[in-house]
Amino acid sequence: MSRTKTLADLGLSARGGADATITGITVDSREVEEGFLFAALPGARVHGAEFIQYALRMGAGAVLTDAEGARIAAEVLDASHVALIVAEDPRQVLAYTSALWFGAQPEVMVAVTGTNGKTSVSTFCRQIWMALDLPAVNLGTTGVEGAWEAPLAHTTPEPVTLHRTLAAAAENGITHAAMEASSHGLAQRRLDGVHLQAAGFTNFTQDHLDYHHTFEAYFEAKAGLFLRVLPEDGTAVLNMDDPRVVDLEPVCAARGQSVLTVGRGQGRDLRLAAQRFDATGQDLRFEWLGQAYQTRLKLIGGFQAANVLLAAGLVIAAGESPARVFEALGELGTVRGRMQLAAPRANGAATFVDYAHTPDAVKTALSALRPHVMGRLIAIVGAGGDRDTAKRPLMGQAARDNADIVIVTDDNPRTEDPAAIRAAVIEGAGPEAIEVADRAEAILRGVDMLSPGDALLICGKGHESGQVVGDTTYPFDDVEQASVAVSALDGVNP
Repeated sequence: MSRTKTLADLGLSARGGADATITGITVDSREVEEGFLFAALPGARVHGAEFIQYALRMGAGAVLTDAEGARIAAEVLDASHVALIVAEDPRQVLAYTSALWFGAQPEVMVAVTGTNGKTSVSTFCRQIWMALDLPAVNLGTTGVEGAWEAPLAHTTPEPVTLHRTLAAAAENGITHAAMEASSHGLAQRRLDGVHLQAAGFTNFTQDHLDYHHTFEAYFEAKAGLFLRVLPEDGTAVLNMDDPRVVDLEPVCAARGQSVLTVGRGQGRDLRLAAQRFDATGQDLRFEWLGQAYQTRLKLIGGFQAANVLLAAGLVIAAGESPARVFEALGELGTVRGRMQLAAPRANGAATFVDYAHTPDAVKTALSALRPHVMGRLIAIVGAGGDRDTAKRPLMGQAARDNADIVIVTDDNPRTEDPAAIRAAVIEGAGPEAIEVADRAEAILRGVDMLSPGDALLICGKGHESGQVVGDTTYPFDDVEQASVAVSALDGVNP
């Protein structure tokens, strides 16, 4: 469907009062067509202004950039008649422009941030809505899932892709959507322009310091969901069991936002009162505004209770009846790659796959699995290359402290030396750790160790279907490899 809008329609003002009729928007000069708005944004390695010359050759009708971009491309811009929009924060301007260009998004939108649990919470929101017969999706690490599906390259896509996707979801009848808000996406203003009814914060622990450099910068990025994106009439749903998340309550209240608190402590709006674990799930007792409820979750891991209640809080904050929401909790299913039962052995031992890729996530996953396991707990752990190096020994230590046996293997080494990454993890895992470079072999070794009552947790890659070595992604699926290992050892079809 072809469309055109003026710069004024998109809330943009060009230098010198220039005007243009826009036919499309892109951040990729290779996608520019006649009349497109090209957004030349500052990048970590190169400024997008370096590509303005190519965008002009392709017929760009307008260029959005910052003062530095205008300086870099001054010569080619001066020689053209293109409408030039110079913004102090071009990323934020692009986000609002994209929202106006595509025009539509699902009527009810919520977002969740935090170091761990974003995918689970957003998926549980979608599952609750669908249990209430509402057409819903979740967007994030696993793509767009639910009543309408589409792939996504990033947890929080750049604004053009994000708003194109939200508009397509709305056009396909989706009325409710839950999305993950990554720290990168928030720092780069990708969510600005999304109309949220509620936003949630799961927890805050070490991750992504290669990008944000300091804990404070990392926290400020995540806090931006509440301080900038969530409107003043929205509802903040906060996990008050996390000491840093607690800091947001007075800030949100000062902005005029409603605050819905979740946690174990007395006085929480939605309070987890008790848990009881068994081999197939857990029973929860919780309170909503002081009234007691009980439900059965078919989910492994104590931390899932916190994720479920945060999701319930978000759905309630977005307008659904608490009683109906609580009735739906028993129908929730495991999120792909999140404490997923991959392959039970013939002797009754079980293998689980989890996306745990931070020290806290490894600790949380293992300690949460422990109450469900009668025998030994075996952990397979690694760390990704070209990412936060400081967390590697901490991940090894988390595995050592919370598992009976630790196997250290490759995750996604990317462009780094895999042996060096493993050595850093082993620093924390200790000399008793077993080093197996090949991930498939490590999984086979782990499965082979399982005796009756034992459990194996394969950490790190979760839902991922590839392993990145150098610049190449090779097919690799932890769940599939675990099934193959069980098949080989037990003589059954995976």
